[in-house]
Amino acid sequence: MHKTIDFPNLGIHLKNVGNHISIGGFDIAFYGIIIGLGILAGILIAAAEAKRTKQNSETYFDLTLYAVVFAIIGARAYYVVFSWNMYKNDLKSILNIREGGLAIYGGVIAAVITVVVFAKVKKLSAAVLFDTASLGLVAGQMIGRWGNFFNREAFGKYTNSLFAMRLPLDAVRIGDVTQQMRDELEMIDGVGYIQVHPTFLYESVWCLLVLAFLFWYRCRQKFQGEIFLVYLAGYGLGRFWIEGLRTDQLLIPGIGIPVSRVLALILFVGATAIIIVHRKKIKKESKE
Repeated sequence: MHKTIDFPNLGIHLKNVGNHISIGGFDIAFYGIIIGLGILAGILIAAAEAKRTKQNSETYFDLTLYAVVFAIIGARAYYVVFSWNMYKNDLKSILNIREGGLAIYGGVIAAVITVVVFAKVKKLSAAVLFDTASLGLVAGQMIGRWGNFFNREAFGKYTNSLFAMRLPLDAVRIGDVTQQMRDELEMIDGVGYIQVHPTFLYESVWCLLVLAFLFWYRCRQKFQGEIFLVYLAGYGLGRFWIEGLRTDQLLIPGIGIPVSRVLALILFVGATAIIIVHRKKIKKESKE
């Protein structure tokens, strides 16, 4: 497998980008390392926000222990369900997540359920937990997306735009390669290269913008749970656009509609509607 990753229109050429490091004869995937860094960053940001809002930061370290485990299980289950043809003849491969195959929506859904249960057991406000954790969650997503970079996955359609990313054909999953990519295949020294949208980069940058907006918005919060709703709306908006570019979309069986675009639209519309209704209610009550 050829290991180059280029951004030709930016003049960036990376010659030897591996997907793992070897320590003592054991291979450790960069994907896992980056996910781990994302989780660590998320915990630290959530703990700092908890301290700022006079909460017990230890609560979020405890919550993370449960949320991470169930989020990984949820992310993998979501991916497998909507990619069943890839696993039905090799069930053991379901347990192999070192090379990717985690769907963020499955992780978020599992994490939300975990927070609700945790709040009920600990007799805490789920809304406050969601608000505080959302800052760490989006930070973790921002970092975690770079795992896709090393795995050469989660990229978009063919493009020759400024941020176009060029990958060796033998380094990507064949199922993610479209006919247009093949039509535009570039041969360099006998090696075929495809050129695609780096959607992992788009989403990472979008998450950074959402995070910055949440930091700004938290001082303007009107009700508990609002920061989390803003996160859902903001992430859903960006993901709806980005998902439309990707070639590895998980489709709803029998319908063929990208499930992530449907969920993204539901998140954006639903969260925005709830924010508007609650703010109008608060404004009305303040006048009475």
